Amino acid sequence: VSKQVLEQVLSELQPLCTSEQQFLQEFFWLGCESVERQALEVRVSTVSSPGPLSSLAHPWEEATTQLLSEIFSCLEPELRAFLDICNKVHPLGCLQVLVTLSDSVFGTWGSSSASSSSFLHTLLGNVLLLAKSNFNKYVGTLCKEIEEAKAPSRTRGGILPCISRFQEFVAFSEEAFRTSRRRGELDKAQLRLASSVFSSINSLSSANLKVNTDMVMMENFHHIHKFLCQKNIPCLEDKKREAKQRSSEHMEKYVTTYLDQPLERLKHFFEGVKARLAQGVKAEEVSFQLAYSKQELRKVIEKYPGKEVKRALETLYRTIHKHLSPEEDLLPVVWQAMEQELIQQYREFEDLIQRCYAGAGIALDFTMEDLLSYFNSITMSN
Repeated sequence: VSKQVLEQVLSELQPLCTSEQQFLQEFFWLGCESVERQALEVRVSTVSSPGPLSSLAHPWEEATTQLLSEIFSCLEPELRAFLDICNKVHPLGCLQVLVTLSDSVFGTWGSSSASSSSFLHTLLGNVLLLAKSNFNKYVGTLCKEIEEAKAPSRTRGGILPCISRFQEFVAFSEEAFRTSRRRGELDKAQLRLASSVFSSINSLSSANLKVNTDMVMMENFHHIHKFLCQKNIPCLEDKKREAKQRSSEHMEKYVTTYLDQPLERLKHFFEGVKARLAQGVKAEEVSFQLAYSKQELRKVIEKYPGKEVKRALETLYRTIHKHLSPEEDLLPVVWQAMEQELIQQYREFEDLIQRCYAGAGIALDFTMEDLLSYFNSITMSN
C-alpha cells in the first residue's frame, strides 16, 4: 500500500513542479535572453578558451530553482517523514521505497520524470540517499541478527530460522525489483546476507547441538542450494556453487562418521593391515604378524555373520532416519551414499584378503550380492 501511495505522490509532484516552473519563468521573464546575459557571455568568452556559449550556466535556472525551493520548502521534510512511516508499516518497506525512488530519479518510472525540473530532480535525489541509507541500515541489522542467532535446541535437525529469513528477503526483493533495471543496491545486499547466513551455518561447528553437526550443516547448505537454483539470481551464482560443495563435503563427513558402525572391528583390523603394508611389510608376510595372523582374522570375521551385518545396517538406517529432518527428504540420498561407501569398503577388504591371506581359504561370511540385498530389503521395508 505504501508503495502505491508513494508512486501516486511522485506522479502528481512531477506535473505540479513542472507547471509551477513554467509559471515562474513566464511571470518573471526568467527564460528570456537579456542584454546583460549577452554581455556576460561576451566577457567570459574573451577571457576563457573558445567554446560553445551554451555551456554557460543560466542564471535564470538558479533563480527558478531557488524560488521553487522556497515555495515547496515543506516538501522534503514531508517526504522524509513519509519514508519513516513506510519503514514502520512493513519490515521491508524500505526496499519498496528504494525501488520506487530509484526508478523515479533515474527515469525508469514515468517517461517524463527524467526531464522534470532540476529542483525536483535534486529533491528526489536527496530523498533517495535517505532511502539507500535506511535500506543499508536494515540489511546491516538483519545480518547482525542472523550471525548472532543461537542454534535451536532440538533433538532433530531441520532448516535454521536464519535461512527462512534469507529466503523471505530474497523472494520479496526479487518481486519488488522485477520491473526495475537498477539493482546494484539489491545485489550488494543479497550477497551480504548470503555471507551472513553461511557464517551462521559455519558457527554450528562450535555449537553444542544434540544432533550431528555435519548432518545439520549438510541439510541447510542443501536447502540453500536448492532455493538458489529455483531463483537463478546471477549475483548469487558463486554462493550457489559454494552451497552445493559444502553440502557434499558435510554429507561425506557424516557418512564417514557412521559408516564404521556396521563393520567396525573388521575396518579396524584391515586398517592395521594397511598400516603394516605402508611401513614396508610384504603382503605375504602380514599374516605372520601376531595381531594380524590368519587366526585373528578368522576371529574377527566370525563376529560378522550375514544376519548380524543386516541387523547392524537396520540400526544404522534408524539412526540416520532419526537425525535427518523430513522436510529436506535427504534420507534416500544419504542412504545411497552409505551403500556406495560400504560396497567400496567391502571391495577393499576382499582385496586385502586376496593379497595378504592368499590360499588360506578365508572369506567374509557375506558376499557383495548379500550386501546389496540387505540394503535393498531395508529400503523397500521403509
